Amino acid sequence: MGDRLERSVIRGVMPVAPTVFSDDEGLDLEGQRRVVDYLIAAGVDAICILANYSEQFSLDDDERVAIIDATMARAAGRVPIAVTTSHFSARVAAARTRDARRRGASIAMLMAPFFGTSVRATEDGVVEYFKRVAGDLDIDLMIQDAPMSATPLPVSLLARIAREVPQVRYVKVEVPQAASKLRSLKVAAAESLPGLFDGEEGVTLIHDLDAGAIGTMPSGVVPHELGAVVRTYHAGRRDEAVQEWERILPLIHFENRHLGLQATKILLKDAGIIACDRVRSPLPTISDAIRGEFRDMVRRIRPFALDWAG
Repeated sequence: MGDRLERSVIRGVMPVAPTVFSDDEGLDLEGQRRVVDYLIAAGVDAICILANYSEQFSLDDDERVAIIDATMARAAGRVPIAVTTSHFSARVAAARTRDARRRGASIAMLMAPFFGTSVRATEDGVVEYFKRVAGDLDIDLMIQDAPMSATPLPVSLLARIAREVPQVRYVKVEVPQAASKLRSLKVAAAESLPGLFDGEEGVTLIHDLDAGAIGTMPSGVVPHELGAVVRTYHAGRRDEAVQEWERILPLIHFENRHLGLQATKILLKDAGIIACDRVRSPLPTISDAIRGEFRDMVRRIRPFALDWAG
């Protein structure tokens, strides 16, 4: 495990891949493979699967395995793959994480344990949870600090987990005032937690980079463009990075506020990358009016997906 922990920390853009369904809501694994091809062509630094934006909450265990295997086979080592292994049970989360590692995952991402809005863990319980998940595994862990979890993750607790669980090297901060939390976390955890990422489609990316983030975990709408923003920023050309970020920000903001996880599917279907933009019931479908506004913005900004698909 010691050698594993010395490896380079992933920087840049690590988009969350959607789970592709057919019209009958079954898995479309060929569509899933096409998404991997698209994201790698977009120049991403890693890909995350089975996250909330992948509709992980609608998948059964066999489907999870099928998606992992299809993704790993198609990626074929070209980029690292992060697999979300969240579950309330430390035992189940540990088993999922072991399985993901065996299948080739480089990172396992987990939320703090919760169930509904009122079943949550204590701070000591959260630390014990991540210790049990990590065990003696040779894999990096990422904590997903998301509002969906009812279990709070104050800066002091995140720093404590990073100190006590050496496999925890990343955190994805996607809560309100993310930049302030990232800045405090960078001081509190220091070298124990080198992989600071933001989320929320990169809607506050420049401010989060200023606060110490080394990358972003957006959707699959503009990963090519966001990767360029991060690389330009870290090359010391902040003004140029701001200019590119502000160019795509209206599209990001519209996605963040009006479409959520369906934005990527709508774009990729329109681009001819996937055949169907279906989400699983009971998620509502996006109205024609909102789709139309989104498509107008896509035509104006013209993200990489349109050019890649031809």
